[in-house]
Amino acid sequence: MTFTDLLINTCTILEDTGVAPDAYGNVTPSWTAVAGLSDISCRVSTPSTVAGREVTVGAEVVVADYKLFLGDVAVTEQNRVRSDGIDYEVLLVSDRQDGTGSHHKECWLRVVR
Repeated sequence: MTFTDLLINTCTILEDTGVAPDAYGNVTPSWTAVAGLSDISCRVSTPSTVAGREVTVGAEVVVADYKLFLGDVAVTEQNRVRSDGIDYEVLLVSDRQDGTGSHHKECWLRVVR
């Protein structure tokens, strides 16, 4: 079984394109799909396999509830991920190497509420 055989879900990588400021000068986030990164193969692990993992993001410690595995695609902590109609905040991206270069990405996630 290969790595790609384990990617049983699909997801879309989202970026904040923002919208024009409202009457008070506040910009409301607007999450749209990144070109070429829709319906990509991935695997979202269930909470029971990574429940409550603490991840340090800057000076803040947050709890990651999910882990996402996907191929070598451009994803950062400024993105969000949508899979099965659920939006996830990307807390941490780990680039996994295979000895010659980047092999895949592992991302720690939490549900956007």
